[in-house]
Amino acid sequence: MSARDLASRVRGLAPGVLTAVTIALAASFLAQRYDGPQLLFALLFGMAFNFAAEGPRVKAGIDFASKKILRFGVALLGARIGLEQIAALGLMPAAIVVIAVAGTILFGWLLARLLGRKAADGLLTGGAVAICGASAALAISAVLPQGKDHQRFTLLTVVGVTTLSTVAMVLYPLLAESLALDARGAAVFLGGSIHDVAQVVGAGFMISPEVGDGATLVKLMRVALLVPVVVIFSQVYRNVHDAHADPGAPAAARPPLLPGFLVAFIALVVLNSVGVVPKAVATGLGDLSRWCLVVAIAALGVKTSFRQLAELGWQPVVMIVGETLFIAAVVLGGVALLR
Repeated sequence: MSARDLASRVRGLAPGVLTAVTIALAASFLAQRYDGPQLLFALLFGMAFNFAAEGPRVKAGIDFASKKILRFGVALLGARIGLEQIAALGLMPAAIVVIAVAGTILFGWLLARLLGRKAADGLLTGGAVAICGASAALAISAVLPQGKDHQRFTLLTVVGVTTLSTVAMVLYPLLAESLALDARGAAVFLGGSIHDVAQVVGAGFMISPEVGDGATLVKLMRVALLVPVVVIFSQVYRNVHDAHADPGAPAAARPPLLPGFLVAFIALVVLNSVGVVPKAVATGLGDLSRWCLVVAIAALGVKTSFRQLAELGWQPVVMIVGETLFIAAVVLGGVALLR
């Protein structure tokens, strides 16, 4: 691409991307001011500008932000994960987390089938609830089939898991105290069942610094499981695509073995685990990842209206609530074995 073509491309994308960035900045200011969920604010602010979604000046940039910037942000999530953090948990808490994550995804798939939804819908909501809320929803969404209602369903999932995560941040510490859980048990329960990292940290430190640190470590293990989950989903749907593709279709028309953003994600996890990435750099990449996801979710919001979300029906809400209760029950059952 020549310099002139690149400049023209940038000019074409700039209005839409800057629109998404402006919405993200406003949402971040409000979230910081009132200690609210940043991604949810970005989504709602974006939806308020849905009237501009098809505007010729912003459409290309909004599409770019909702797809390319999203995948770039997901790739950078790898800088937040290190294998040494997982090893510090011990075998039993790790086993509880793995069983809870796998069980919740399987439960989401089963619930989707029972409610007449596509299997991919159950994998998306189950993965979001099981792993790390909105971030997992965006990462998993990127490797699932991009059907007619896919982006709207993804946004509804983001709204659902963010809302329930905030509710859990308030209620779960009270539940942990009412069950007389010790510091280790409370840390495993909070870190193993609340969806978003920020809410896990908030809930843990409501009880004590010890519980806050432990819950954060447990949560980071769930985040680390995003790698194998996204790889597996990517392979499953690549194989499905190949099974239904025209045998004479060129290989380039089929999904890649591993999407580029996922390769970058795994590479960052490995580099971070072996200590190649300095702590300050990893922190900076993690912050940049968060910003990319906020900008992307703002752009996705611009492309979606409340009416479109309502058209998805009541089943997605039932799925997300059911999966939330399921993972909490599984983790509490595991905590009972620790006592």
